[in-house]
Amino acid sequence: MTVSTLLRRAGTGLAVLSAALLATSLLLLPVAKAQSKELRVGYQKSASLFVLQKAQGTLDKKLAPLGVSVKWVEFPAGPQLLEGLNVGAVDVGHVGEAPPIFAQAAGAKFVYIGHDPAAPRAEAILVLKDSPIKSVADLKGKKVALNKGSNVHYLLVRQLEKNGLKISDVSPVYLAPADGRAAFESKAVDAWVIWEPFQSAAEKGTGARILADGTGGVANNYLYYLGERGFVAKNPKVIQALFEDSVTQGIWLKKNLQQAAAIIAPLQGLPVDVVEQALRRYEFNVQPVTDAVIAEQQKIADTFFELKLIPKAISVREASWKAQQ
Repeated sequence: MTVSTLLRRAGTGLAVLSAALLATSLLLLPVAKAQSKELRVGYQKSASLFVLQKAQGTLDKKLAPLGVSVKWVEFPAGPQLLEGLNVGAVDVGHVGEAPPIFAQAAGAKFVYIGHDPAAPRAEAILVLKDSPIKSVADLKGKKVALNKGSNVHYLLVRQLEKNGLKISDVSPVYLAPADGRAAFESKAVDAWVIWEPFQSAAEKGTGARILADGTGGVANNYLYYLGERGFVAKNPKVIQALFEDSVTQGIWLKKNLQQAAAIIAPLQGLPVDVVEQALRRYEFNVQPVTDAVIAEQQKIADTFFELKLIPKAISVREASWKAQQ
C-alpha cells in the first residue's frame, strides 16, 4: 500500500499531518534572503479549490500574520501557467500531470512541492450523444480536440495505446477549453479530451458521452503544486501556510459539496449541479511528493519522449523539491 493510499484512508488527521510534514521539510532548509511580502498564485478557473480559497479569502487570512499578501493570477490552462511560473509572473501554481513535463523539457525552472491524490474520473474522452463512435478504437482517422501539453494529452496517448492505436492514428486538433467546446458542439471535431469542470459541463449541457476516462490504471491524473525554486527556498513559512489552508479548505469542500459548489459555480460561469458533479470526481488533500509519485511522473515523461512530443529526455527527480533536500 502506498503512502498516498494510507494518508487518504487515515482521514482528516493524517491529511493535516501530511501537509504539515511537507511544510516542515521546507522549514528545515536555510533561508537565503528575507521572506517575500507577496505570494503570487497562478491558478486556472477550473481549479476549484484555488477558486474557493480565492473567493473565501482564507489564504489571505492565513498569511496575514506573516505580513504577506496574496495576488491571484488566472491562466487558461496548465501550459500557460507553467510559462508564467518560468518567466517570474507567479511564485506557485497548481496543474495536472503533463504541463510540468513539457515545461521541464523546455528548460523551465520550477520544483514539484506537493500533489493531490489521483483523480482518474476527472478527465475523459467525450463524444456527442448521437456520435457513431462507440469505442476508443473507433477514433482511428478521426479529429480529436485537446489542449496540447495538458493532463489530457497523456490520457489520450494511453487510451489509444490500450486500444492498439498510436497518436499518429488520429488527427489531434490543439485547442484551449473554450475553443475545444465550440469545435466539439459544432462537430468540427469527432471527440474532445477534456478535464473537469468542462467535462461535466459538456455532459450535462450537450448530453455528451464519456468514451473513456483515466480509470483502470490508465492515467492517475495527479494534480501538482509547483513552485519557483528560489521562492520556495526563501519562503518556507509561506508554503507551509498555503498547504495548511489548502488541506483545511479541501476537507471543508468535500464535507459541504453543495455549499462549495454554490460558491464556486458563479465564478466559473457554470451551473451549480455541474460544479458539484465535477467536485465529486476530485480529491483535495495536498501530500508530499513521494518516490512512487515521482516514478509515475517519470513514466509520463518517458512516454512523451518516446513519442517525440518533447525534444529531450528529462529526469523528473531533478525537478522534485524532495530530491533537493
